[in-house]
Amino acid sequence: MINWDDIRKQFPVTENSTYLNAAAAGPLSRATTAAATQYYQQMMNDGDIHWDEWLEKREDVRRKVAALINAEPDEIALTTNTSSGMNVIIDALETHGEVISCDLEFPVSTLPWMNRRIPVHLVKSVEGEVQIGDICTARNVRTGIICLSHVQYSNGLRMDLDQLGKVKGAHALVVNASQSAGAFEIDVKRMQIDALCATGHKWMLSGYGSGFVYLSRELVARSRPRAIGWLSMMDPYSDSNNEIHLRGDAAARTELGCPHFAGMFALGASVDLIAEVGIKNIQERVLSLNRFLTTRLSDAGWKVLSPIAEESTRSAETLVAADDPAGLVVKLAEQKIIVTKKPQGIRVATHFFNNEDDIERLIEALGTGN
Repeated sequence: MINWDDIRKQFPVTENSTYLNAAAAGPLSRATTAAATQYYQQMMNDGDIHWDEWLEKREDVRRKVAALINAEPDEIALTTNTSSGMNVIIDALETHGEVISCDLEFPVSTLPWMNRRIPVHLVKSVEGEVQIGDICTARNVRTGIICLSHVQYSNGLRMDLDQLGKVKGAHALVVNASQSAGAFEIDVKRMQIDALCATGHKWMLSGYGSGFVYLSRELVARSRPRAIGWLSMMDPYSDSNNEIHLRGDAAARTELGCPHFAGMFALGASVDLIAEVGIKNIQERVLSLNRFLTTRLSDAGWKVLSPIAEESTRSAETLVAADDPAGLVVKLAEQKIIVTKKPQGIRVATHFFNNEDDIERLIEALGTGN
């Protein structure tokens, strides 16, 4: 049995507020804070004499992230956010064809493709859901990429990646996992995902300036990076100015220069906690809290806009209809209940450090639905 109360104690934010906002930015655990702080203390006290040690720790983080999503370490690059990862993916796929996405997407899943003059076709959602059949229908001789979020930031819709992988055909499946990595199980091999990117500052709970990108070995082998740096070379210490011998791993494409060690080490500590608890246990926990939340909201007369009729589409974030979202967010914040404003209402996120008491405090503060 998981002692969720003990896990909750590892997050000081729970002592200061009712934090239901991991979909915007997740709080840090004590261990994650210590991992980043240790690097800065070493840099403060010793300068860069720990360089080789830090590089090995970076590789350790890479191995941990790879294990989390069932990838190989050489398929993982450590980034600073979702945007950097998505652009690395586009470097590898920019000649692969036009893109199929949807109208619920966060713009990082669409605009970077358009910036490269790659057309993006948006499948229209119906009552907050995107049907896999409609994605299949959108395929034609010009399209070659399906780019979707695992969980939609806009309303919490969770896509069935296993089914998408089965029906993708010759299309490359690209996944924005920023709203799911750290909360939901991801298996890139079973799901037949070709490329995936995620930030660390949301459900991964590792702060701004952390993240990762996955490129399958097949994708790496048949493409070439647009940007390179000295650490992209097979022998970076050769100081060669007349020959290019690129490394053959995903990291060579994005870890272009001296690494952002603090973000990497924070990410590693967060993955340690996720692995200790177990991603399947976390997924069950966040869904259980989400079910409790949506039931209590409905009981109190609030309309849930997230697609929850089917358990397979439910996620750990809930969109709640409200006439004055901005005013409601301020009212809740005055009571130290933190949620996000959305055009249609408020977004509530339930991560594994939350509990039923957090939800009851929210319901009490909301009162009767409008």
